[in-house]
Amino acid sequence: MRHGKKFNHLGRKSAHRKAMLSNMASSLILHKRIKTTVAKAKALRMYVEPLITKSKDDSTHSRRVVFSYLKDKFAVTELFREVSAKISARPGGYTRILKTGNRLGDNADMCIIELVDYNENMLVKKDDAKAKTTRRSRRGNKKTETDVSSELKEKVEQKEEVVETAEEVVETKEEKKVEDKVEEPKAEKKEDTDEKEEK
Repeated sequence: MRHGKKFNHLGRKSAHRKAMLSNMASSLILHKRIKTTVAKAKALRMYVEPLITKSKDDSTHSRRVVFSYLKDKFAVTELFREVSAKISARPGGYTRILKTGNRLGDNADMCIIELVDYNENMLVKKDDAKAKTTRRSRRGNKKTETDVSSELKEKVEQKEEVVETAEEVVETKEEKKVEDKVEEPKAEKKEDTDEKEEK
């Protein structure tokens, strides 16, 4: 029976489970991303995120509390020096779970759990997406007449440039045709003279 079972016991006794989560949390803080199963990653997220929140207050007490969970002084130092500086503006949600498919041996759901602020590729993509959005609201940010007129002028100038280039292309084609027509009769005359000389 599962009376009052609020979290995943991961098929382990409490001592084993706590030791495993402590080890995984230390590895996540030191390496910024680890590969594991989805069930363990979800349990780890519940375990490590309160510790990361605790690291925002760099005091002796909070360091001792975090050390009692991690039991690794290098991970605690890394958390309070490097990680806390990066996540200081973030109000929670410090980790991300990316599913990677199933494991060949036992078909377990595998994933990568990582610290959000350390994945540079996703941060760059988010910045690009923010720059590209063009939402228009009915209120505020209305364009003034000068803005509209300047945009129209730019569009008209662009169209004029396109028309000019098209006219130039047509003129060059016509000139080539005229040149070809002029060259054809000359070639015919040469052939006629050659025939007369043979006679």
